[in-house]
Formats: sequence, structure tokens, C-alpha cells
Amino acid sequence: MKSKVFVDGQEGTTGLKINERLANREDLEILRIAPEKRKDASARRALLNEADVVFLCLPDEAAREAVSLVTNEKTRVIDASTAHRTHPDWVYGLPELSGEQREKIQASRRVCVPGCHATGFTTILYPLVQEGIVARDYPVTSYSVSGYSGGGKKLIAAYEEKEGRDERLKSPRLYALDLRHKHLPEMQKINGLTHLPLFTPMVGDYYQGMVVGVPLTRRLLAKRLTAREVWEAMTAYYHGQRFIRVMPFASQEYLDRGYLDATGCNHTNRVEIFVCGEGEQILLLARLDNLGKGASGAAVQNLNRMLGMDEGTGLV
Repeated sequence: MKSKVFVDGQEGTTGLKINERLANREDLEILRIAPEKRKDASARRALLNEADVVFLCLPDEAAREAVSLVTNEKTRVIDASTAHRTHPDWVYGLPELSGEQREKIQASRRVCVPGCHATGFTTILYPLVQEGIVARDYPVTSYSVSGYSGGGKKLIAAYEEKEGRDERLKSPRLYALDLRHKHLPEMQKINGLTHLPLFTPMVGDYYQGMVVGVPLTRRLLAKRLTAREVWEAMTAYYHGQRFIRVMPFASQEYLDRGYLDATGCNHTNRVEIFVCGEGEQILLLARLDNLGKGASGAAVQNLNRMLGMDEGTGLV
């Protein structure tokens, strides 16, 4: 029997991408709501409780409301919003963290999809904290550059305006300058950090793709490893992972005349981790598709895990 899947919020960027990834799946029955009933609570409630698995691609408050409408104990929920990422009753949907995390996802009825910035940040930092290389009270800083698709429909419309487009959009633009970006709580909690990281994101004049950076100072590490030794630790931690690859150390092969392209993982569910530096300075970079492993790809990977399927189904 096919599992029934419903995407609540099918008209948003993430919802559209999830439906694209599910479109050719013969192992699933996709439930759809008529466009005129998207805001009809009774129609949504019926589909939410008919489905075996529900994707929530909604603003935070709407996601919380949707969860309250689910009364069928067999309905499992995958939330792509920020609403439940630090909630103790929800499992964080990043299977590559550990074998235990994979088991938790498969057994859970409530899974939250990590934020795109947080995915890059956590794939870098989590192994280093777990291996005792970075102390939990390390003064972590991070930055990120992302395509404008991560900002939702209004930002996309602003960047794609054909007439009267604001010339200032040509420049990369920093934001969340109050240092309260919505991904910070999960970045701190999931990595077990004592203090919030100092995180500075920016958006560029391109559609999708991102790079997240975490610089480290060797003399402040709990284990004073060199950049190469950090690379070796990361390589060992992610050995055998299909969707996370630690790239060769100090290799120019994956750079464009010394530049790292933020779009290199677009249209994949892949994270590529680069470790750079020498002496006292180490830089770790995670490249991913903010609409792939940073959103819809991760959501589908969690679906596969929860249904006991190969994690790459529909993703490779």
C-alpha cells in the first residue's frame, strides 16, 4: 500500500520544491488541496489527518496551528518552518549527525527540518564539538552568503523585478544585524554550545546556493590541532555518508581560479565541506543548495528515513 503524503503550504518555495521531488514517486500517493481551499481549516484538517506523512511548509504560527489540527495518532509530521526546531518533543532532521540520530528520525512522529544556514553551520561544528576539538564555550563566529530564494516570495519578487529594479540589489547585502537571526537558537542547542554564536548572514544577487563559514583560532581549541588534522577528523567523522563530503585538503581543483562558487551544489542534496588554513588560523566552509539539503531535499530525505526507505530515494 502506498503511503499518503500531504504538503501543507504547497504554493511556497519549499512546498513547490518538495512537490517537484515527489512528482515521479510511484511509491507514494500525493494528496492535494484545491487552491481555493488552501485557507479552509476544515479542508486542511481532513487532509492533515488522512495523510500518513505531512510536510508543513508554512510560517511558524501557521505551522503550530497545523500541528494542533492533527488528531490522527498515525499521522507523522515533517515541519520545514522554524517553529519546532528546538522543541524537546521534536527530532532534529539531520541524519548525518550520528547513527542514533538516524534511529530517532525513523522512529519519530514529529521531525523538524533544519534551517539552511544552520545545516551548513552544524555539519561543520557538530563533529568538532563531539570529538572534543572545539570546547562548548568556544567563542564561535560564523558567516553565510546565500541566494535570494531563501528569503521567500517577496524577496524573490524584489530581485526579479524587470522594471524599476533597485540598483542596490546588485551588491551583496548583510542582514540580521541585530544578531538575532532566527536560526541561532537551533545553531546553539543542536551543537551544545554554551553561548550563542555570532552569526552574520548576507544575501547575494543570484537565485540559490550558499556557503557557510566558521573560522577557528588554533590556540583557543580544546585540542590544538592543525588545519590538516581538523580535516582528517572531519573526514573520519563523515566517512561513508552519501550526502556530506569532506573535500580534499588544500586542493585547488574545486576552486575557480582561487574562488569558491556558492552555487556548486545547486540542485543536489549534497553538502561539501572545505577545510583551509595553516598556522594559527583555520577556516571551515560548507557549501550546499539552500533549496536542497537546506530545505526540500532534507525534508524528502527525512521522509524516506521515516518510511524505512533508502534515504536517497528521489534525491539522486
